[in-house]
Amino acid sequence: MTERGDNLCSHCLLPIGLRAMQRTVNGEDCAFCCYGCCIAFQVKHGKSEEWEAAWLLIRLGVGAFLTMNIMLISLVLYAGTFSGADAWLLPWIHLLLWIFATPALVILGEPYLRETWAQAAQGRVTSSALVVLGVGAAYAYSIFATIEGSEQVYFDTATMVLMLFTIGSYIEAAGRAKAARDLEPLLAAESECATVVDEGTESRRPVRDIGAGMLVRVKPGERVPVDGVVIEGLSHTDEAVITGESRQVAKRVGSAVIAGSINLDGPLLIQSSGAGSATRWAQICRSVRDALSRRSPIQRIADRVVGVSVPFVLILGGLTVAYWAQLMPFDQALLVGLAVLVVACPCAVGLAAPLATSLGIGRLARCGCLVRDPGTLEALARTRLLAFDKTGTLTSGRSRIVGIESDGAGTDEVLARAAGLERHSEHGLAHAIIMAATARGLEPVVTSDVRAVPGRGVLGNADGQPMAAGNSALMGDLGWSLAPALRERARSLEASGHSVIYVGWAGRVHAVLSLDDTPLPEAHSMIEALRSLGLHVTLLTGDLAPAARRVAAVIGIEDMQACLSPETKRAALDQYRPSYEVVAMVGDGLNDGPVLADADVGIAVGSATDLARETASLVLPPGGLWMLPWVIAVARKVRRTILTNLLWAFGYNLVALTLAALGVLQPVLAAAVMASSSLLLVINSQQLSRLPDPALSVIPERPLSAESDSVSRGLGMPVIAGPAIERS
Repeated sequence: MTERGDNLCSHCLLPIGLRAMQRTVNGEDCAFCCYGCCIAFQVKHGKSEEWEAAWLLIRLGVGAFLTMNIMLISLVLYAGTFSGADAWLLPWIHLLLWIFATPALVILGEPYLRETWAQAAQGRVTSSALVVLGVGAAYAYSIFATIEGSEQVYFDTATMVLMLFTIGSYIEAAGRAKAARDLEPLLAAESECATVVDEGTESRRPVRDIGAGMLVRVKPGERVPVDGVVIEGLSHTDEAVITGESRQVAKRVGSAVIAGSINLDGPLLIQSSGAGSATRWAQICRSVRDALSRRSPIQRIADRVVGVSVPFVLILGGLTVAYWAQLMPFDQALLVGLAVLVVACPCAVGLAAPLATSLGIGRLARCGCLVRDPGTLEALARTRLLAFDKTGTLTSGRSRIVGIESDGAGTDEVLARAAGLERHSEHGLAHAIIMAATARGLEPVVTSDVRAVPGRGVLGNADGQPMAAGNSALMGDLGWSLAPALRERARSLEASGHSVIYVGWAGRVHAVLSLDDTPLPEAHSMIEALRSLGLHVTLLTGDLAPAARRVAAVIGIEDMQACLSPETKRAALDQYRPSYEVVAMVGDGLNDGPVLADADVGIAVGSATDLARETASLVLPPGGLWMLPWVIAVARKVRRTILTNLLWAFGYNLVALTLAALGVLQPVLAAAVMASSSLLLVINSQQLSRLPDPALSVIPERPLSAESDSVSRGLGMPVIAGPAIERS
């Protein structure tokens, strides 16, 4: 394909002027010297949606020329020009109309005839059969009338009805093609090529052939094809397609880059960190393709209604002709029956849900949200209860020091001594202590003879004195003294669900560190936004009740259940269903997999475990929990759009069918209304592609205890110190 800057037409390869036609085809920007080359290129190289729309436009062009001539000649006939002395010309005029109408019907009617034949071979009758039978009846009657020398023929009706139906089909195809172009960046991962650098030689290879360790060069304006690390270059990238955040991210040597992001302003040389087919971009691509290949529950119901209604419409058309044939000439009764078949064609019904669903899925995917099935959007729109797991979902999932209770020792000294011991430990809580000391700029005390006591803590020596950090059992084994007030405070913290570490040296305990998993900063505002949407929010966690109550209070959740296993979480959801009908579960852990699969809508964040992501029907991007209210709002908008489309489509068919059966609606007018109906549905659905981006509104994190004073915050890890406890 030829890019814009080549100054050559992408189709005929002739030079193009300053006012070249620009078009995106298959996700690539192309330039054309004229509209004819643009259409020809789409027919030759376009994918299914582009190809279909281009072919329909060509059919419209040729069919419109033939139909225009037929209508002009018919107007002359209706004016009575060929009467009296010129009546001998009438058979020849009818023959001329026959000659024009035959290729018009072949060109415009071939798609409907092909579909009818294919469905009939499988024993099914679809809406295309209504078009074929109606138009075929008018055409066949006109041929018979021409041969018999009758004065009335209806070649104009047959061709104009087909012309208007084709206009409606083109409107639908153009709408689908636009939706496909909008989704193309998300669907290009499987077909994308990358510039691979091998021993100084550059070559283009498919992304699926790239493995870990390969070098890939990315020019400004290109999409990063693989996950990896920058080893050369300086630039900015736009990672909105993956993270949902539309902002420029600086990249330099050593920076990680994400496949699917756009390199903005500088060349980069990237070392791939994994297979090209295993990136999150590729996962989004596969997920979107799978979702778009399925039909939503609403559309499946509509399809069944249409399938059942077609035979009844055929019977109604036959009865209409039989009835009106007793009151008017047969040819006019045939037109009334043709109008019944034309207005009953449910073309708009077939477009109502798929277009809105694909636009909705694409809108979410552009912000990094994976929807695995169209039914997910419908269920999410109907959801009335959202249940959350706690650890790792509403909280950071990592322990942090939230309080330091000391007895005659300074906070900095306690942290420095504890970090000196814990830096030799691999325990999960050790990292939190080291990070807290680093955040305050403290140098860990140099320790020697460090050894871990399994299930107890860590022992060592510093400045010639024994030092220990661990639980109360370790301090009891050592026989070190502990102030009564400090002991009571430690017991209170343990009872409330905090992890407690005792720090002592020189034969006694000097401080107690309390650690906890803190809520995400955006959790409170997200919960409030969900409530504003009319959702009931509950917390289902396996953690202890005191810890669960504390987190629930901070983020604003009133309904809470604690100490739940995966099985009891599923039972809790079942208890909520009678009252709330559709329930959703948000989780991230390994033990959340079963309950996510059991919920009507399972939602996982991108940082969740593999099992949670695979069992969830909706996956948010890493750190994207704040987007959940926006996702639900989009799902509701998609459902409203689908219901509006179906209401209009079925309402139009019902009213128009009644008018046609009463002989009020002529076939040509019925076809024009049908095309207008499709146009309105496309316009109504396209508003989904213009929905605003999600906006992050963060409420500052609240302190976990009203009794604590924050003395330091660094690297997002609060270190909180209570009042010093003096020894008596």
